[in-house]
Amino acid sequence: MAGSLAASAFFPGPGPSPATSVRSSKNSAGELPDNLSVRGIAATPNPPPRAMQVKAQAQALPKVNGTKVNHKGMGHDNEETVPHSAPKTFYNQLPDWSIILAAVTTIFLAAEKQWTLLDWKPKRPDMLVDTFGFGRIIQDGLVFRQNFLIRSYEIGADRTASIETLMNHLQETALNHVKTAGLLGDGFGATPEMSKRNLIWVVSKIQLAVEQYPSWGDMVQVDTWVAASGKNGMRRDWHVRDYNSGRTILRATSIWVMMNKKTRRLSKMPEEVRAEIGPYFNSRSAITDEQSEKLAKPGNKIDGGSTKQFIRKGLTPRWSDLDVNQHVNNVKYIGWILESAPISILEKHELASMTLDYRKECGRDSVLQSLTAVTGDCATTDGDQGAVAIQCDHLLQLESGADIVKARTEWRPKGGLRFEAESF
Repeated sequence: MAGSLAASAFFPGPGPSPATSVRSSKNSAGELPDNLSVRGIAATPNPPPRAMQVKAQAQALPKVNGTKVNHKGMGHDNEETVPHSAPKTFYNQLPDWSIILAAVTTIFLAAEKQWTLLDWKPKRPDMLVDTFGFGRIIQDGLVFRQNFLIRSYEIGADRTASIETLMNHLQETALNHVKTAGLLGDGFGATPEMSKRNLIWVVSKIQLAVEQYPSWGDMVQVDTWVAASGKNGMRRDWHVRDYNSGRTILRATSIWVMMNKKTRRLSKMPEEVRAEIGPYFNSRSAITDEQSEKLAKPGNKIDGGSTKQFIRKGLTPRWSDLDVNQHVNNVKYIGWILESAPISILEKHELASMTLDYRKECGRDSVLQSLTAVTGDCATTDGDQGAVAIQCDHLLQLESGADIVKARTEWRPKGGLRFEAESF
């Protein structure tokens, strides 16, 4: 019943056709033949059903010289009118053309809007490449490249991008690399085979060297690639350049291992996962002089030099500090580490290099403390801090005593000379 109503609403039912209207409006002389429609095309009416034809033939009265003659046995001279439906043509079976025209117009307008958006070109020439920052795979599929515009809320008191901003760019390109390659599962950078086994990536070590800091409005270009690290690990490297000048901004390398999402224990790399990511391995290294020595804890003397201790307690993660794997994002650790750095260093120096050794994950209910040990001349001659390089050892740990992250940072005076970057 519902289907019949829907069909009748979309396709008009039998009714007077244009040919019928024309015939009724003409005189007996006939300006139009009876078998022509308004278009001048012969309209052949559809024959009525077979049962109706038989009934009509049985009840039709024969005529002799124009006079009706009754059949034998029939009592009354009457003629029954046979119902006849209007001829069905292609025209009167189509839906309302105004609806179709409105739908087609809507589709064309939407397509034109999308095409205009894709064909948009910015006025700034440094934004012509990778306009929307989606990124792309280059160099035979082994390197992923993405551009970032430094925004006003990503710079600090020095009018340059913070180290957290640059680290967020590294993390974003790593995830977009996996996504663009078609290897993104339902985890934070996990591949489909990893998702089947409840495995996730966790960072074990990061080492970076910063040669210059971009300013507000600068465009940075980030290249990233992956390689094998031992039997069960993966190395990911980054090379960040200034888009206009091509000068190196930052180089970084990192080691990642697998963890079971449910048991929170480290896991070996399954062969199925190795088969997924193996074709993307690139042996190139962003940092050739990787930090291999063991990081010292704050409080230990290094090379007999004097040290000065700084501590910041009561650090707790917020809900926004957690990632989709329900542990604190590794970039947040950097901010906590620098919480205990002396303000005199932050004012007169800029971070030149950093090595982070991740020991344990941090949950949302953790309470941490940050410790910093400043080594060298800075520890004893505060008035001359702006003229020397400084090295610091950092420790981020739970207040219960478990180590979360150990780190080492090197600082150079602001405005100091940068070494020229090696070309890749």
